Amino acid sequence: MMSFSPGPSGLHGSNSIQEQRDRWERKRSRTAKELVQTEQRYCQQLQLLTTYFVEILKAKGTLRQDIRESIFSSIKAIHSVNQSLLVHLENGYFGRGFDQFCPYLHHYNMYADNIYNASKVLTIQVRKNKAFRRFKKLQEARPEFNGHKLEDLLQLPIQRIDQYKHFLQDLTANTSPDNPEFQQLSRAVSAVSEVSQRIENNTRRHENHLQLCRVQKLLKGRKTKVLAPGRWYIREGWLKMVPAKGAEAKPKMFFLFSDMLLQAKRCSPLHPTNGDKFEGQHAYPLQDCTVEKVFGHTRSQGGLLSLSFPKAKLLLMSSNQENLNDWYQTLSSAIGKLQSKQTVVYQRDELRRQPLHSDDHNTPTSRKRNMVGVSEHAQTVPLDMEGSAPKRMKQSDAPAQSSVEASSSSCVIL
Repeated sequence: MMSFSPGPSGLHGSNSIQEQRDRWERKRSRTAKELVQTEQRYCQQLQLLTTYFVEILKAKGTLRQDIRESIFSSIKAIHSVNQSLLVHLENGYFGRGFDQFCPYLHHYNMYADNIYNASKVLTIQVRKNKAFRRFKKLQEARPEFNGHKLEDLLQLPIQRIDQYKHFLQDLTANTSPDNPEFQQLSRAVSAVSEVSQRIENNTRRHENHLQLCRVQKLLKGRKTKVLAPGRWYIREGWLKMVPAKGAEAKPKMFFLFSDMLLQAKRCSPLHPTNGDKFEGQHAYPLQDCTVEKVFGHTRSQGGLLSLSFPKAKLLLMSSNQENLNDWYQTLSSAIGKLQSKQTVVYQRDELRRQPLHSDDHNTPTSRKRNMVGVSEHAQTVPLDMEGSAPKRMKQSDAPAQSSVEASSSSCVIL
């Protein structure tokens, strides 16, 4: 006889849901506990930093006020805000705690924007200021610091933002959407992620600046200018340059940037000061460049790339097929994004400049003005430049500035 009463399967389904909720609660409790413990430790370290460095340095006058602010930035404000957050976390009010904490994240933004300058100023003071160097060493030797250097402590707020992001994501994932804290935690994830992204962008800009400085130092003299606003380093490497009249292909060093391809040759190794450097020969702007592969010339050993510029043409060869493909992809990507950016800026420029009721927008003067607008803005850096070869960097958000020199559409002889 068939029964329609609830059977074991119904009970099993109910138990399964309860078990899932129990698992979420256990994960949430573990995350919450770890968050509180690490926040306690973080606040202790901020306390050490403000007490034994910021306050004592201010009292002793070892560093000028502007130098102190350059090194420590908004660390005292961060400490104050985090002390309030810790009280909420220790009482189990995670959603409310972060809801009140997030409006003060601008202190972290300020700190993140200054961190590389802080490191630079600190390095200079340690090198040049004997009294500060002695003071720093004395403070770092205190047992409370557990062997940590001031340089380590200054990185703590930057590292903590990334930790908050992961903690908040875990807490949100294991919090029921009907829980009042769910919306608060979700908002906090979004707010903290923005600061985390800002830190990542700052890091990439800093790394790009270091790459540009490195390449600039590789080039002899001051004739070849690599450092320019809005320019991003992509990659570098040796390629053989094929002459037009069948002479022997010669190896040249090429540096690829977001707006130009720089050709260089190695200086004589016998030169007393420039033996390990390169001499810049030509800077080819990518703005009006086209690139294509040339097949059937190298008998399956590598290949050729043909680069066409308004006033020059290059045939570049590599015996390594993978290397050649990599150059082709990075060049194509850089050119495409630069030209795409130029088109967008031109369209916006047209919309902005053309009057609604005027017949003079087609005059030569007006057209010239519009073209100048494009030239000035066309070199803004495209986002997220792909690339995975050695000696290569990704592009990120960059200042919307450009080098007029870099945007020229003719070959520059250096």
